[in-house]
Amino acid sequence: MTARGAAPAAERAVVLLDHGSREPDANAQLAELAALVATRLPGRSVVIAHLGVAPPGLGDTVAERVRAGAREVVVLPCFLAPGKHVREDLPRLVAELRRAHPAVAFRLAAPLGVHPSVADALVDRVREASGV
Repeated sequence: MTARGAAPAAERAVVLLDHGSREPDANAQLAELAALVATRLPGRSVVIAHLGVAPPGLGDTVAERVRAGAREVVVLPCFLAPGKHVREDLPRLVAELRRAHPAVAFRLAAPLGVHPSVADALVDRVREASGV
């Protein structure tokens, strides 16, 4: 533990999870987003994983974080809506991770969804496109 009582970054991980793409540039954006999130969550390691066609997969990413000492992992789905992946696939995958790593506390965050910050980002994009 640190002097302020928080676990060291190696013990607290956040996994940004998206579907993954065959396009490397698309996958690189998740890594860029993770770097931005990491600056806003001191005391946590922020890493990425993909559900689909691109590595690293969720299991591999979590296993690496556990080897590095993670005792808490928050899986953050980078999806706008609670579709099939969020409603069905992720709870099943997180349950599998809990069985594989029983000493680790796993939490599944809500998807981006209808959130004021998402609306702010959309408005910013409209303004950028409109030159306003």
